[in-house]
This record gives sequence, structure tokens and C-alpha cells, in this order.
Amino acid sequence: MKTLMLTLLLSFASPAIATEKLTLMLDWFINPNHGPIIIAQENGYFAEQELEVEIIPPAGPADPPKLVAAGQADLAVSYQPQLHLQVHTGLPLIRVGTLVATPLNCLLVLEDGSIKSVADLVGKKVGFSVAGVEEALLTAILESNGLSLDDIELVNVNWSLSPALMSKQVDAVVGAFRNFELNQMDIEGVPGRCFYLEEEGLPSYDELIYVANPENMDTDKIARFLAATEKATQFMVNHPQQSWKIFSGTAKELQDELNKRAWRDTLPRFALRPSAFDAIRYRRFEKFLLDSGLVERELTVDQLAVDVSAD
Repeated sequence: MKTLMLTLLLSFASPAIATEKLTLMLDWFINPNHGPIIIAQENGYFAEQELEVEIIPPAGPADPPKLVAAGQADLAVSYQPQLHLQVHTGLPLIRVGTLVATPLNCLLVLEDGSIKSVADLVGKKVGFSVAGVEEALLTAILESNGLSLDDIELVNVNWSLSPALMSKQVDAVVGAFRNFELNQMDIEGVPGRCFYLEEEGLPSYDELIYVANPENMDTDKIARFLAATEKATQFMVNHPQQSWKIFSGTAKELQDELNKRAWRDTLPRFALRPSAFDAIRYRRFEKFLLDSGLVERELTVDQLAVDVSAD
């Protein structure tokens, strides 16, 4: 009886911690690219930061930044190149954190196909999934190899990148991730070959970033979100097998060879300090867009990115 009374007294003396809700739009269906987010959720790191995070896969790959800009979500997983172009169009967006700190995107072709160099794309069909950003990246790759968009036929294959390539509906795809599509094609017995964007004329960049609306974002809440994902990334690096088991245990569809390989290949690419960013990298990519004629003026770094942990 005394024990029960003491428990009741302690419960009144220590009220439950109030949590704040944060809505996160993913860029795609849940996959190993989202490892730190899922591990932070499963290991209780968000709860430690007094956050209740709602993780929402998008209906379409171009939707998440637009929903954040419209105030319908707190954060979205997006791409650095896409951020530059969207801010130029006037969308109220800013990078607040980094998820994957290296390029993943590549121009993917069949290993035994006729495309041996980018120049071989003349007269060929190239598939893409995200209009605007991937066309811009492809334009830069083509121009660095003496070609233009007029030399190819663009085909929107939506999310069906590697299937469209393997079935030869297209001769190449841009927007394929080297940690996924290459593994998928190898597993299917149709090996692919990547032309890496950062080796074909593009400056290196952060593939996956978190974006928010600078006009209404809660920097304290975002900083706590990033602290949780930083802790999750550290756990993943220290315990790769255990973290894979936790991640893959959240859904049966994740428990296959493709996701296992993608987990291995993505692990060294996660940002160990998600709130920090390289200002020179953002300035360099902005200058690249200007020099390539893809934008008409150069934005300053503080129009594109912020370190919310410094506030």
C-alpha cells in the first residue's frame, strides 16, 4: 500500500513531458536513405527531444518541398540542386539540415549497352522522374560533353527508373541513385553502369537535405530534430548490423537483398553533423548554375541555407 501511495505521489510530482509535433515529408517511400530518421524514431531519440515526429511518404516525388513552402508540413527531405532552382523561382524554402552529404544521383546506362560515353547519347531516349531539377543537371552533363537537350529525347518515367532502362524503354536514366538502382539491376542480372555527376562537370553537393519554410519555421524544434538524427547516425556508424536489424524490422518490404545492399552503401554517406553545412559548397553550386546559364542571378548562401543550431 505504501509503495502504491509513493508511486501515485511521484506521478503527480512528475507530470508527463509534453511533446511537440513535427511533420516530416519524405522525398520517396521509406528506404535506407532515411536510416537516421527511422533509427531516431525507433530508438526513442525524438522522444528524448520532446518531439512527436510524423513521417509521411509523398504522393509524388516533386510534392514535399511545395507542401513545406505552402505551410502544410514542417520539414521535407529534398535535394540541394532542387533547392537552388526552387528558391530562384520564389518558393520560400531554406536548407536547415543535411541527411546524405554526398551525391547519389547518376546517369545510368546498361553496362553492356551501346552507351560507352555521354557523347553516345545523341539521338537516344533518356528517362527522368523529377521535372526541372533533373533536366537542369542533365543539361549541364550534356554541355560538358559537347551536347544539348536537343540531341536527346526526354521521357518521364516517374519512379520507374531502372525498370524503364532494363526493359529498354529508354537508353539511359538520370536521377538514378548509385546505392539503389545499381544494386537493383545487379540483383536482376542486368548490370548497369553509372556516369557520376560530380565526375561529369557538376560540382559536388549534398544529395539529401532537410528544407523548411523560413517564414514560419520553428528553429528550436528543428534543432532538436537534427540533434536526434545526429545521435541516430552515430548509433548507425557504431552499430551497423544492429541498426540494420532495427531499421529492416519496421517493415517486411525492407527485409530484402536490395535494401540490405543499399544500407551498406549508404552508411558512409550520411551527414555526421546534420545541422552544419559547407557554405563554400553552396556558393560553388550557385556559381555553377549561373555560369551554366541555368539561373539569371546568383543567390547568397544565407538565402539558401542556415545552421539552426547556431541560433
